[in-house]
Amino acid sequence: MRNIKTIMVAVLGISLLLGFSACKPKNAGNAVSADAAAKAYVAPGKYDEFYNFVSGGFSGQMSVYGLPSGRLLRVIPVFSVDPEKGWGYSEETKPMLNTSQGFVPWDDLHHTELSQTNGEIDGRWIFGNANNTPRVARIDLTTFRTQEIIELPNSAGNHSSPFITENTEYVVAGTRFSLPPDDKNGDVPINTYKQNFKGTLSFISVGKEDGKMDIAFQIQCPGVNFDLSHSGKGKSHGWFFFSCYNSEQANTLLEVNASQKDKDFIMAVNWKKAEESLKAGKGRKQAVKYAHNTYSDKTHSATSEIKTEVTVLDAKDLKDICYMIPCPKSPHGCDVDPTGEYIVGSGKLAALIPVFSFDKLQKAIADKAYDGEYDGIPVIKYEAALYGEVKKPGLGPLHTEFDGKGNAYTTFFVSSEVVKWNIKDLKVLDRAPTYYSVGHLCIPGGDSKKPNAKYLIAYNKITKDRYLPTGPELSQSAQLYDISGDKMQLILDFPTIGEPHYAQAVAADVIKTKSLKFFKIDDNANPYASKGEATAKVVREGNKVHVYMTAIRSHFAPDNIEGIKMGDEVYFHVTNLEQDWDVPHGFAVKGAANGELLIMPGETQTLKWIPTKVGIWPMYCTDFCSALHQEMQGYVRVSPAGSNVPLTFSTGKNLPAATTTADTVKKK
Repeated sequence: MRNIKTIMVAVLGISLLLGFSACKPKNAGNAVSADAAAKAYVAPGKYDEFYNFVSGGFSGQMSVYGLPSGRLLRVIPVFSVDPEKGWGYSEETKPMLNTSQGFVPWDDLHHTELSQTNGEIDGRWIFGNANNTPRVARIDLTTFRTQEIIELPNSAGNHSSPFITENTEYVVAGTRFSLPPDDKNGDVPINTYKQNFKGTLSFISVGKEDGKMDIAFQIQCPGVNFDLSHSGKGKSHGWFFFSCYNSEQANTLLEVNASQKDKDFIMAVNWKKAEESLKAGKGRKQAVKYAHNTYSDKTHSATSEIKTEVTVLDAKDLKDICYMIPCPKSPHGCDVDPTGEYIVGSGKLAALIPVFSFDKLQKAIADKAYDGEYDGIPVIKYEAALYGEVKKPGLGPLHTEFDGKGNAYTTFFVSSEVVKWNIKDLKVLDRAPTYYSVGHLCIPGGDSKKPNAKYLIAYNKITKDRYLPTGPELSQSAQLYDISGDKMQLILDFPTIGEPHYAQAVAADVIKTKSLKFFKIDDNANPYASKGEATAKVVREGNKVHVYMTAIRSHFAPDNIEGIKMGDEVYFHVTNLEQDWDVPHGFAVKGAANGELLIMPGETQTLKWIPTKVGIWPMYCTDFCSALHQEMQGYVRVSPAGSNVPLTFSTGKNLPAATTTADTVKKK
C-alpha cells in the first residue's frame, strides 16, 4: 500500500510539473535570436539541404518536410486511405490496405526508419509501422510511394518498430501488447496474463537489391510491453536492444501497477545467435494468418497474399540469445551511439539517464554476472553492464540522438527541454527549452554511424501559444535548432501533419538525384493500359463495363460514353499519356462513392463506379494540368436496365443527335 501511495504522489507531482511546464516561459518572446530567420531561410527556387521524414501518427501517413525551411513537400499515403492521391480508393491500390482481418482503411504510423548500408543512410527506402493493426511498410524513395506492407502475426500495438540493422538485413518489430500466441486459444481470462500472455519480436528480412520483405523468424519472449528499440552498430553489430516495461505483468491500471518495481529492463538480443539457432532447426513452425501486400511500378497495381506460417524461436529455451539489463522503471527510448559501444536507456520516471557499455555487457555474459532470471531469461547485474549515469539531467527523459562528436541530445517531456551531454564524462553541456512537452527528436543520421550534426528537430506534444488558435485542437509542433556550435539555437517553428512521433532526416543529395521523373509509357504493363488514344475503347463483359481511357492535356478519350445501364459496374481504367515531369491528371465522375484518381505520367489507375440513377453524369480532371484544365471533362449517359441503347463511345464528335431519348428507349 505504501508503494502505491508513493507512486500516486510521484504521478501527481509529474502532472503538476507538466501543467507548469506547459505555461508560457517568461523568455519565450526572445527565445529566438536575431539571425535565426537567416539560418532557416531558403530562397524561392532554391532547394532545402535535407529531407525530413516525419511520422503522421494517427493520420496513418508519412509527411516529408524540407529543412531548414520547414516546408511541407509531400504527404505519402501508407496505412490510411488518402482521397488526394486515390490511395486505397483506386482498384490498383486497395489491396495495399488488405489484412488478415480484411480491408483496414486506417492506422497509426508512429515511427520512420531510413535504410542503411554499412551503418550509413543510403536513401533507397524508408520504413514505417502500423501501430494498431500490426504491419510494417516499405516506401521506395525513387517514387515516394508505399511499395510493400507486411502484417505481423502474434503482435498487437506494433510500437517498437520499424528499426533496422546496419546493413538493412532486418527490419525488427516488437509487440507493445503481449498476448496469447495466435495459435493458442485466446479465450482465456485476462487475469491469467502471467500464465498465457507472451511478447513477440519479429525479424523481417529485406532483399538486398529489391527490398522485398519476408518474416524470417520471430522470437517468443516474456509477457512484457516492448516500447522502443535500436540495433547495435560497429562492434555491437549482430545485437538489438529493446526497452520494455510492465515487468510486473499487470493487466489493469498500468500507471500504478506497472510502476511497482524500481527497474524494468532493456532486453539485449543476439540476432546472430538467433540465426544460428534457426539454421540448427531449433525453431518451430507456427500456423498463423497474415497479409503480405506488394505494389508494382510495372503494372501500377498491387497484389495481396495471405500467408499461413512463421518460424518461432523460444527465448526461454535458448538461453544465449536474450538477456535482460535492469533499467530505471518505465523506460521509453533505447538508443545506441555511433560507435556501437554505448546503449542509452530512458526511464520516464527517473531523474537520471543510465548509459550501458556493450563491452561490459559482453564481459558480464562471459562471466555469468547474473542476478537470477526473468521468466527464463538471464538478468544481467545492473552494475555489471552500466557505464555510468547522467545525474540530474532533467525531468522525464524520453529519447536520445547523437552528433558523432561524442555528444548526446536527450528530450525531457516533463521539463520541456532538450539537453546536450557528453557521452564519455556524462556531463551536461547545454540545455534548450522546447514549446512544449517534447517527445521525439531527430538529428540527420542521428541514429546511424555517421550523423550530420547541423540541425536538431524537436517534435512537441503540446503547442499552446505557438500558432494562431484553431479551436480546442491546435496544430502539432516541430522546432528546428542549429546545433553546429557549442550551444543549441532555436531558429524555426513549423506545424506538422497528425501527431509526429519519430522522424528521420538525410542530406537531400542522397535522394534527390535518384527521384523518378515519370513512368515510361512503353513499360506500362497494366493489363488495362491504353498506350495511345487509338487504343481507347469501352468493352462490356456482362454487367461489368471496362472503359479503357487516356488522359492528356487537355482531354480524355473517350469523353462521351453511352449505353451504360442501371445495375452495371463501370471500371474507368485511366492511363496518363504524359511523358513530362510533374504532369499528373486526376479523374472523378459525379456520384462516385469513392475517391478520385490521381494518375502519374505513364501510369494507369482504375476507378470503380456504380451509377445510382438514370441520367447524364459528368466526369472531369481533378488535378490542375494546363490552362485548359477546366475544359478537360466529359459525359456518361446512364439508361434504365433493359434499355436498348447501344454501348458507344467517342471523342471529338460534337454533332447533336437526330433522335430523342424516348426514341432510343425500349417501350415497356
